[in-house]
Amino acid sequence: MNRRHLIMAAGVVLAAWSAPGFTPVAFAQNAEKPKLTLGVGGKQLLYYLPLTVAEKKGFFKEQGLEVEINDFGGGAKSLQALVGGSVDVVTGAYEHTIRMQAKGQDVRAVVELGRFPAITIAVRKELADKVKSAADFKGLKIGVTAPGSSTALTAQYAMVKAGLKATDAPIIGIGAGASAVAAIKQGQVDIISHLDPVTSKLEADGDIVTLIDTRTEAGTRALFGGSNPAAVLYLKGEFAEKNPVTTQKLVNAFVKALKWLETAKPEDVADIVPPEYLLGDKPLYLRAVKNSQESYSRTGISTPEGQQSVYDALKLLDPELATSNVDLKKTFIDTFAKKAASGS
Repeated sequence: MNRRHLIMAAGVVLAAWSAPGFTPVAFAQNAEKPKLTLGVGGKQLLYYLPLTVAEKKGFFKEQGLEVEINDFGGGAKSLQALVGGSVDVVTGAYEHTIRMQAKGQDVRAVVELGRFPAITIAVRKELADKVKSAADFKGLKIGVTAPGSSTALTAQYAMVKAGLKATDAPIIGIGAGASAVAAIKQGQVDIISHLDPVTSKLEADGDIVTLIDTRTEAGTRALFGGSNPAAVLYLKGEFAEKNPVTTQKLVNAFVKALKWLETAKPEDVADIVPPEYLLGDKPLYLRAVKNSQESYSRTGISTPEGQQSVYDALKLLDPELATSNVDLKKTFIDTFAKKAASGS
């Protein structure tokens, strides 16, 4: 074998990777499924900013992928789309992988996008004198992106932790953008459990008083006692098994987006997002980006401690999960993100 062939062979060996249940593949191979659909629940929310970065910066195209993004307005709806087969992959809350594994459905995360939930829970300013904590939420209307989504579960967890029942306050879906802002301004809901830029808009306008803030590590620890993985890219296990190159390329794009966000200025972010994401107030959007930057994952990989924190919260909230025994190692395949981070 000549020198050129040796170098080529060595390159293929170095590019190969393996994971439980997956066949080693070469990093530079073409995607098995270059055209695919991705579901998301409220794309304009900063919770999903890594997705918009990957899209607008052309990171999917760099990987040879054509990704059609379907926005369902709420995380529970995008999960339904994955289960029903109308999308191939989803950017959504990590907790959905645990729920599906408990039901015997092999749904797994492949890259962490948010290491903290970035959800804030706030009360309408008019009620701030009476509502000081989640212990005071009984009977009040709580606005969330959609029932069953992470915004709803976080509010319910806060109530249970404060001594109430998860059913002590009605949960009302108010969407992810301008409709959520209007729900507070028009008094349709009393409490809002939501994300930026909606939260920062309402804070800046003086419409709410924030009680719980998981945009930061300190706020996340105060509520959950530790880290708490938020948005991830998740998919059916069989998709990753049948399309390992496609999955790797998707993860490559997201990890590149996370690296870009780590050093990007809020102005850089505002320059690439669609104008409607700014909610008509660019300075406000810049503040919202700054408020949320700590929440994004640095490695693309969630920690076992963080995964357990999410599982413990779900067990507390959901009677169906209280006695479950989910193997958390099956909820997250970290091989793809590790390979993307190494650049090999």
